[in-house]
Amino acid sequence: MTLPRQYSLEVRAPASTANLGAGFDCLGLALELYLTVRATVLSEPGARTHARSRGVEGSASLPAAPEQNLILRAMRHTAEAEGLRLPPVRLAVQNDIPMASGLGSSAAAIVAGVALGFAVCGRKLSQEAALRYATELEGHADNVSASLLGGLVVTLVRADGSVAAIHRRWPKMIRAIAVTPEMALETAAARAALPKTVPHADAVHNLQRAALFVAAVEERRYDLIGDAMHDRLHQRYRAPLIPGLADVLAMPRMPGLLGVALSGAGPSVIALATTGDDEIGKAIAAQFEKHGLASTVHHLAVAQDGVMLSEKRQSRR
Repeated sequence: MTLPRQYSLEVRAPASTANLGAGFDCLGLALELYLTVRATVLSEPGARTHARSRGVEGSASLPAAPEQNLILRAMRHTAEAEGLRLPPVRLAVQNDIPMASGLGSSAAAIVAGVALGFAVCGRKLSQEAALRYATELEGHADNVSASLLGGLVVTLVRADGSVAAIHRRWPKMIRAIAVTPEMALETAAARAALPKTVPHADAVHNLQRAALFVAAVEERRYDLIGDAMHDRLHQRYRAPLIPGLADVLAMPRMPGLLGVALSGAGPSVIALATTGDDEIGKAIAAQFEKHGLASTVHHLAVAQDGVMLSEKRQSRR
């Protein structure tokens, strides 16, 4: 792919929710909430790479320097892995994904950076390589795979670090309600809360339900999704870190509600529903309010497509 000397590229990467209950570190679902990045290649001598960000709370304070900005780090990681030279660029970032919320904001940044790393170097995006590079930076494959491919994604990471990912289209009638309590929860703390070993019965419990979840979606057996989202590997251990989470997970069935789970490492909760979105969102938020936490509710469709890249040519003068 030959690119002009002066050009810009725009990439859009969706948010994501991971685990979906029992599918710990293997299931991801892309959501229609986006990170958009415009990258302009700087051709003038002495130009320096930098980024400017805006959007949801905290976006404006994201690092501008290449050594600290996650998108630029992903671009550099990709270029170096491919043996390419990354030109100086200026990034204009619009971030609509709540940060540190369990909705894949860092995964979207990494995926956007990997896609741009290929593109600004004039190289066609390789899905296999992109999955590997994004997973190396994120530490796990579920969120980055969903952001890269869209829809429902089932992943595994092989011993050599390569990633296998299967993308499945999602039924349009099932929407997602993301409820984010106003609290800070670092992913490292949520990971540290997990035990190093789990009982055999708990492992079997999750294996059965993760497999059932994919089959239930494929066969339109939506009545089984609630059972398939029951987890024993991570949610019970993270519940003490998120006031109200245990109450949310114990909520009785509501009309239209298929199932509810912690979104990734949290603190957001994701509910899957066919109807009654407003009532479900309010009911989940009410559980957090009992513990003194206000919440933001997002009603989201599933993003059937993953990262999108387009070229913006500059007019010559």
